[in-house]
Amino acid sequence: MTLFTKIINGEIPSYKVAENDRFYAFLDINPLTKGHTLVVPKLPEPEADYIFDLDDDLLAGMMVFAKQVAVGMKKAVSCKRIGVAVLGMEVNHVHVHLIPLKKETDMLFSNPKLKLEPQEMAQIANSIAVAIEGEP
Repeated sequence: MTLFTKIINGEIPSYKVAENDRFYAFLDINPLTKGHTLVVPKLPEPEADYIFDLDDDLLAGMMVFAKQVAVGMKKAVSCKRIGVAVLGMEVNHVHVHLIPLKKETDMLFSNPKLKLEPQEMAQIANSIAVAIEGEP
C-alpha cells in the first residue's frame, strides 16, 4: 500500500482540497509555492505508478478532475497560472502536481521547499476547497 493510498484511506492526515469517488486532491506538504496540490486517483492494489499505465477513461477523468481543482486554486491563491507536472518518481502512485505560478521558475523542483505552519496549510486547503465547491 502506497503513502498516497494511506492518505486517501485516512490512515495518514492530509490537507484535503477535493475528493470524489475516483480521485483525491490534497496539499503537498513540501510545497514549491503556496497552494501546491497533488491529484491522485483512488487505485486498487497494486497501485499504478506511471500515468500512462492508466486506462484511457481513468486518465481522462483524472485530468478533468485536476482541471476543476486548478480552477478553484486559481480563484483561491494569488498566481498567474496553475502549472501542471507529472513526475511520478517520488511516490510509486500516479499523481499530478498542480502548482500556482507567478513566474516559470516557480515550477523548478530544485527550488527550496516552503515550510508552512499547519494553521496556514489548513487555511489554504479550506480556501481552495471553498473555491472548488463554488464551481458548477
